[in-house]
This record gives sequence, structure tokens and C-alpha cells, in this order.
Amino acid sequence: MKMKVTAVFDIGRTNKKFFLFDDNFQEVHREYARFDEIEDEDGYPTENLEALEKWAKEVFDKMLDSSKYEIESLNFSCYGASLVHIGQDGKPLTPLYNYMKPIKEDISDSFYKAYGPEKKLSRITGSPKMGMLNTGMQLYWLKNSQPEIFKKIKYSLHLPQYLSYLFTDIPVSEYTSIGCHTLLWDFQKKEYHQWVYKEGIDKKLPPIEPSGKTNLIHYKGHKIKMGVGIHDSSSALIPYIRSITKPFLLVSTGTWSISINPFNEGILTPDDIKNNSLFNMRIDGSPVKVSTLFLGNEYKLQVKVLSEHFNVPHDAHRKVKFNKDLFFKINRDFVHMFKWHTIPSENMPDQTSIPYDNFDKAYHQLLLELVLLQEKSIKIAIGNSKIKQLYIDGGFSDNEVYIKLLSQFLNTMKLRTTNSSLGSALGAAIIISDKVLESKFLKTNYAVKKHSPFIKK
Repeated sequence: MKMKVTAVFDIGRTNKKFFLFDDNFQEVHREYARFDEIEDEDGYPTENLEALEKWAKEVFDKMLDSSKYEIESLNFSCYGASLVHIGQDGKPLTPLYNYMKPIKEDISDSFYKAYGPEKKLSRITGSPKMGMLNTGMQLYWLKNSQPEIFKKIKYSLHLPQYLSYLFTDIPVSEYTSIGCHTLLWDFQKKEYHQWVYKEGIDKKLPPIEPSGKTNLIHYKGHKIKMGVGIHDSSSALIPYIRSITKPFLLVSTGTWSISINPFNEGILTPDDIKNNSLFNMRIDGSPVKVSTLFLGNEYKLQVKVLSEHFNVPHDAHRKVKFNKDLFFKINRDFVHMFKWHTIPSENMPDQTSIPYDNFDKAYHQLLLELVLLQEKSIKIAIGNSKIKQLYIDGGFSDNEVYIKLLSQFLNTMKLRTTNSSLGSALGAAIIISDKVLESKFLKTNYAVKKHSPFIKK
């Protein structure tokens, strides 16, 4: 007898993943793929959408013929800030533009001149000025730079909803993608911002459906419950939201360290905007306050410099254990020694100085400085919320030096780490399920570990 499973495509910028989960949300199958980027019409690198579509269809069709699994449902978790513009024939009209692609200042300036002031608009939409990372700006840019293409657009779909459309032929918009620092949503009025209507952008956006919406689709002889897709950061939050009763902050670490506060009240403050806070959105349309830090990227760059400076293997940093005595010595006479490549900071020196005689000492100094930035980012995300629980997942959750230092500097909080690499995929599976998660779900599925300060205060 075949095992009944839920399938999820979990699409990141680098790794494309396909998972199967059983009724208890245990992973039973996974596949990975990577594709070389292509170039858009301006020569800027971007996602190979055609290769992604081909792989997704091939993987799913293959698993439908499996003698071991019976796919009952399918959903999609994808990175945000990415739109696919389809014409009357349902085919993409443009490349999937890279959210790092620069926008000419005259277009950006004209937008904020018409619909600003910038800070007020950022507060109401939960979207700091971020260029193409604001998908609303992508649409404004396309309308003004390629008006003939814009006229041909029948629908503009965020990437999770486009992948769903590939399998369902049903175009929809969805809350978590709309609310992901897009400039599109007015968090006060809880609808699209007035500029969206004035520019006719709303006519390019299909009807909004709830994140948990499914459609029963007849697909190649199978009846399959298919979801509308979900933004990956919002999806990663779902297992926590569904199984934790007290307010908490989730820090999802990797290339970006994203501090996620689902319990913030009200719109962003002027100080939030000054500190580059933004809003994501929960599946019910409520705002999720987020503070971002380019932690993993900076860490990678600085560790490379240290490894070369001390002539140690490139993976030496993975073997460093926390040394309390080293911490005391560095902290007692603490000065900032690292100049960051990708993180703005008022405390950094004009150039990096490494006065230490071995790698471990310099590494502890580096982590201490990074953790101070992380502490600040976490406190910005918490704001005035009454939060005492802190969860860390992702790449830094098993970095002993990082966790020890963070538990010390945030010693009034209960800090726990989780080691699931499934976060966003698992959330996408849960959201289209009718199952209620037990309070022990995280402990069972995420191997939750508690951490205490090494100095009691």
C-alpha cells in the first residue's frame, strides 16, 4: 500500500528543493537542484525560470508514478521580492528580474515625489526604500521603462503563486507575498495602498486568496489538493506560531540573519524606519515586524580574511570551541577591530586590525563584534513587545561561540536553538493541512536545545 504524502517545492535563490512529508510531517523524500543564472536584456544575472519550470514538472510527474508514495497535496514555498509577468497566453513576458538589479534614480525619485514623503510611505507599507526588493517598485519601474510590455501584462504573480499557477492554471495573489516589503500594502487600511490604484497596478494583480487556500485539481489522472504558495520567511514561522503559546522572537540565520517578531502591535515607528525595520505578513494578514542583518555574508568574508592571515585551513572556524577565558580577556579591554564589508556600523574602525597571535583569539573577537550587532538587531525587532522567548534556527544555530555569546548578552531571555533545515518547506506543508500541532511538535521535529548564560547576573 502506498504511503500518502504532501509534496512541497521549496525554492531558494541558490537551492531548489522538493520534499515529501508523511501524515506526521516527517520528511520521507527530498531532491535538490541548482541552476546557473542567465542574463536579462540588460545583461544582469537572474533566475533561469525556464529551467526551474522544467525541473519542477519533471520531478513532480516522476513522483506521481512512484510505486511507494501517493501524493495527496502539493504546495510551494519560495523566496520573495520576485514577480513573473504573464500575458494573455499565460506565458512569461519578461525574465524573472533579480531583486538586486539597480533601478535608475530618476524612476525612483519620480515615484517618491508623487507618492511620498518616503518615510511616511515606508511606515504605512512596512517597506523601507529598497529598490527592486520592493516588488511594487518593480511594477512601477516596468510601467515607466517598458510601457509596451506593461500593457501586455494580464497578471503579475509573485513567484510562489506563479509556481502554483503552473500546476493549477489558477492565477491568485496571496497575503504573505503581498506583505513582504513590497510597497503594495497599506497596513493601516488593510488593503492595497492608494498609489497602487492610481497607477492601475491593481488591475495586474489577481484576486487575493488566503495562504491556506487549496484547489482540488485533476492533474494527469490524479486528484490533488494544491495550495496557492507562500513566502518562505512567513512559511518558516508557521511551525512556531502553531505550537508555541507564549510570545517569542525567531531569529532565522544564514546569509541574512532575520529577526522576526509576530507579536508587534501597530505600524512601524520613525525609529523603526531609521533602523531599516520592515514588515512581513502572517497568513491572516497581520504584520510581522522584521529586522535584517547581513550576518552570514559578512561572517563568510571576514573568516576568509582571518584564515588567510593566520594560514589555517578554510574550515578552521568550524572547529573553534567557546573559550570563556578568551571572552573575559577580550571583553575587559574591548575595542572594535573589524571594518565591515557589507554592514553599516557607526562603531567600526577605518580599517581592520588583528593584534592577536592566533586564529582562535581573533575568531572570538570577530564573533563578539558580530553578536553585538545581532543583539542590536534583535532588540530593534522586539521593540516594545513583551517577549521573553528567543528561538534561533538556521546556519548559526550550531555555532557554539555565537550561541554562547548571544545567550550572555541577552541573559534575560530564554534562548533555544532548533536545527531543522526544513522550516519553510514544513510550514508550506502544514498550512494546507487540517492537522493541529501539539505543543511538543518543535521538540519532536526540531531538536530544540535550551541555552543559559555562562555568567549568572
